[in-house]
Amino acid sequence: MRLTPDELIFWRHGALKLNATIVYTWGLMAVLAGGSRLVTRRLSGGPAISRWQSMLELIVTELQEQIKEVGLEPPRRYLGFIGTLFLFVGGAALATVVPGYTPPTGSLSTTTALALCVFAAVPFFGVREQGLGGYLLTYTKPTLLMLPFNVISELSRTLALAVRLFGNMMSGAMLVAILLTITPFFFPILMTLLGLLTGLVQAYIFSILAAVYIAAATRVRKTKAAAAPAR
Repeated sequence: MRLTPDELIFWRHGALKLNATIVYTWGLMAVLAGGSRLVTRRLSGGPAISRWQSMLELIVTELQEQIKEVGLEPPRRYLGFIGTLFLFVGGAALATVVPGYTPPTGSLSTTTALALCVFAAVPFFGVREQGLGGYLLTYTKPTLLMLPFNVISELSRTLALAVRLFGNMMSGAMLVAILLTITPFFFPILMTLLGLLTGLVQAYIFSILAAVYIAAATRVRKTKAAAAPAR
């Protein structure tokens, strides 16, 4: 039983190696990109729409509602980034039904990359909403003495995101694999469904946490705008 896709090596040349984490990650990205192109190529703006478009609009609407509830306005501005995170982590979990496939999120390198994406997105959206000076000032609040602590908080939050997702995804995969080894003829379908549910829950949690961190970086301007008296 492989604990991580890093252990499966497809090609090696000296210090260079191509493992399952890289192959499965790029394969999943290709599937998501191709799938998005496929489902959006014939969208209709009329009253009569296809079932695929109805499902797509339902998913997009639900994602926007979740983003809006976190406090990000307008939600469409953040939909691309947060929705991509959800689809990648959720797609990695759903693909476990393919025999021999190991989700790339079971590798610490993949979850670290996802956490770094959130780490970069927080200041990006923060600067976009508040300006560079306004965003940098948030690190000195409530006093200048908080600057090192706020910086440490940013770094530790990124590490926590990576380790949390990695630990939950790997532990879920290990649990399913162990139970399937013990009871291979009784609960294979049930255990597979359990793994899928766990993966989707982790995709939701990771996306919501990313939205919360971005909302914290953009809330200062909104708070000031709401507190300003109407003229």
